[in-house]
Amino acid sequence: MIIVQHIEDSAMDIYARLNENQLRHYFEPDKTGAFIAESENVVERALDAGYEPLSLLVEDRYVETGAGELIRRISQIGEGEGREIPIYSASLDVLSRMTGYHLTRGILAAFRRKPYVSVSALCADASRVVILEDVENPTNVGAIFRSAAALSMEAVILTDGCADPLSRRSSRVSMGTVFQIPWTRFADEKQRREAEPAWPDQGIRLLRTLGFTVISMALRDDTIAIDDPLLREKEKIAVILGNEGTGLTHQTILQSDYTIRIPMREGVDSLNVAAASAVAFWELGRNRN
Repeated sequence: MIIVQHIEDSAMDIYARLNENQLRHYFEPDKTGAFIAESENVVERALDAGYEPLSLLVEDRYVETGAGELIRRISQIGEGEGREIPIYSASLDVLSRMTGYHLTRGILAAFRRKPYVSVSALCADASRVVILEDVENPTNVGAIFRSAAALSMEAVILTDGCADPLSRRSSRVSMGTVFQIPWTRFADEKQRREAEPAWPDQGIRLLRTLGFTVISMALRDDTIAIDDPLLREKEKIAVILGNEGTGLTHQTILQSDYTIRIPMREGVDSLNVAAASAVAFWELGRNRN
């Protein structure tokens, strides 16, 4: 147990002074990077999913109580791998100054990221897949993951314009479900990753090759209702959700097999993307063949 007296301690750089982008490049030239998980259940789910812990930071009053099992578990991981994983303890005041807000339960952990899997591998055994196109708000991304995990979606694929599911806010809002539902990213035309399909042209073609019916959620006149019997006949569905302000691109909608919308009362034309996702996942999940 290492007691941290002030946030200027260099060991706290990863928690207090590195932004999300710097964390993603933490191990360069290794491409995996790092991320911070916050709260007991989020840290537990990251461990359950096999993410490699780098260190644990605990509010001092929880060392012997709420964090005891996490400390034991991470210590055992270190012993099994023949390495020491630092366990830090700090006061609530120090932790609050690190994070910029008051922590209800002061437990944080730094983890190494995993490399992305291919879209083909992610979708190999899935029948319900979610694609997020440029969903920029980390809170929305976290909420969508939580709904996807709860309502029978089997994988999530993000475009490069999406917020990071492993950001502190996304993983916290998701209640750790970002570690429970498999996910990856499509490549971007301007920043290709080895042999990964670019979105939307190559990505949509790949989804069709994998047997998916591709449907877009959009506010258009040429839509079908989300509970249309036609969709119940589809064995494999990939549903696309768009940006909070601009929705889906015209190119994406044009290349989709169907465009769907949630019926609304007169005078209301849309839901927040996270709320809309829960409705869509419920309907598409329960009508699975």
